[in-house]
Amino acid sequence: EVQLQASGGGLVQAGMSLRLSCAASEFSFDDYSFAWFRRAPGKRREWVSSISPHEDSTEYADSVKGRFTISSDNAEKKNMVYLQMNSLKSEDTAVYFCAAKRGVLRRHSDWFDYWGQGTLVTVSS
Repeated sequence: EVQLQASGGGLVQAGMSLRLSCAASEFSFDDYSFAWFRRAPGKRREWVSSISPHEDSTEYADSVKGRFTISSDNAEKKNMVYLQMNSLKSEDTAVYFCAAKRGVLRRHSDWFDYWGQGTLVTVSS
């Protein structure tokens, strides 16, 4: 059974770093693309970043470009997707979700068929 499980959230001070992990059980990294989305308090869910391991391509929202890095690790079938978040700002506070879809990477949440539970990131100023 395919499953996504996000972890790594927590409370950090502004300017610090945090790495989120997403365990993508039973997904084929040759067939699927992955993304991180977030939902801030009182706001709509927004796309953060996408990765297509089989295309070796990544994309970032303008709000996180240069600060966040998405990566994947399928060595020895680890099936992990990461989001390294540096220079965190208070506006990065949100629940972060990992998601998966078959095929090429996309940005809109409607394309994604599989979602993990969220992990809360709180950035104090």
